[in-house]
Amino acid sequence: MQLEGFGILVDDMAAMIRFYRDVMGFAIREPEDTKNVYLVKDGVLFLLYGKKDFEKMTGHSFDYVHGLNGHYEIAMKVENFSAVDTVFAAVTAKGAKPVMPPTTMPWGQRTCYVADPEGNLIEIGAFTP
Repeated sequence: MQLEGFGILVDDMAAMIRFYRDVMGFAIREPEDTKNVYLVKDGVLFLLYGKKDFEKMTGHSFDYVHGLNGHYEIAMKVENFSAVDTVFAAVTAKGAKPVMPPTTMPWGQRTCYVADPEGNLIEIGAFTP
């Protein structure tokens, strides 16, 4: 098997589209009232599914985490340490919730965390000084 992409199950599709399009720079073209988003970003399939629509499709109901959560993270790579700081400042100015400011870790990575409107963690990091 080969990893093709990932999907996020969402409550508020319009808010999540605006966040990933306008704050994180994903090229989402679907209207804000769509039932799901299908996008290839940097060769990785990125999906947003409405929770109710996903449950209807699968015939199952699911439990969901709410608020800021550590259920998983989306890891985004930038070119160098300076870019980590620049991107963190830019996305938090546009509305991303700051979780951890840019920090250089003992293993040599400069990284930071923000959260999307539904509390999912996004890491922005680089290993190049």
